[in-house]
Amino acid sequence: MDGAALGAYFKAEGIDCLKIVPSHLSALLSGGDAAAADVVPARVLVLGGEASPWSLIDRVHALSPDCRIFNHYGPTETTVGVLTHAVAPEAPRTSAGVPLGRPLANTRMYVLDAHGQPVPIGVVGELYIGGSQVARGYLNRDDLTSERFVADPFAADSASRLYRTGDLVRYLEDGSLEFLGRGDDQIKIRGYRIELGEIETRLREHPRIREAVVLAVETGEAATGPVEKRLVAYLVADGARGQETTGAELGDFLRVRLPDYMAPSRFVWLDALPLSPNGKIDRQALTKLGLGDADASSTSYVAPRTPVEEVLCDIWAQLLGLERVGVHDNFFAIGGHSLLATQ
Repeated sequence: MDGAALGAYFKAEGIDCLKIVPSHLSALLSGGDAAAADVVPARVLVLGGEASPWSLIDRVHALSPDCRIFNHYGPTETTVGVLTHAVAPEAPRTSAGVPLGRPLANTRMYVLDAHGQPVPIGVVGELYIGGSQVARGYLNRDDLTSERFVADPFAADSASRLYRTGDLVRYLEDGSLEFLGRGDDQIKIRGYRIELGEIETRLREHPRIREAVVLAVETGEAATGPVEKRLVAYLVADGARGQETTGAELGDFLRVRLPDYMAPSRFVWLDALPLSPNGKIDRQALTKLGLGDADASSTSYVAPRTPVEEVLCDIWAQLLGLERVGVHDNFFAIGGHSLLATQ
């Protein structure tokens, strides 16, 4: 977590190749150019686990112009990497983020529509992966295995299978693949794969919650720094006392049922969830609410009282994308995590 200490270790041991999650690298590079220069490897950097922003590529090239950068993609179910992209600093940037690249040897990629048919270049479809590296399935989960591991209609071998990634991609003109998001409610935050539906199900088990929707809301600007994804739960109370439940209580309720990284950092109470004209939950409308005025703290708000408290609260508010931070707020309870703590 300490960029300066890690850079000193790399330098002392002559480590010149590194594979890392982009958000982790961004945090390590936040300590200033002098410390960051030793974190960036001299020869090869491999980014993987989540989408890579161009702003990070530019920072790495500025610190180590001779470092070769590769973007790497592959779900655990395909053990593991299947796509790679060599990032050339002088190449034109025709995609919003760094492309996933092209298939590695002995792997097969298909971009298919909802009917299982291949789509043309530039058209969005779901990525299916084939090859001998595709896993057998999920242990003791026959239902999920049959849903995600399907027969390969394009292979001569009738036993050949494809893995449905749920990732939405499209082919670029140069033949590489661009990641565009998820086709379901699964996301990745700091390299962790998260099912939003699972969090919603657990929240609805709380006796004071009638309805729950969880979204990954982005904070920060790609132009000025890494964009953070923050889990926000939008809730409708079951009964008059529901909204008296604090974010700290809900956090404690979830942490005994889910891993810590799946617990929302913000909880927004609503009178009703917004609906689209066809009666479905309007998630786009929820996104516009942002982080809201959720109570994710264990105590009532207490304003900073000294110059030191003012500085610290201001730093936390900037990092966490919040309007205000009180002196009794817990950094992790209001959305902080270990990578942000280094900043």
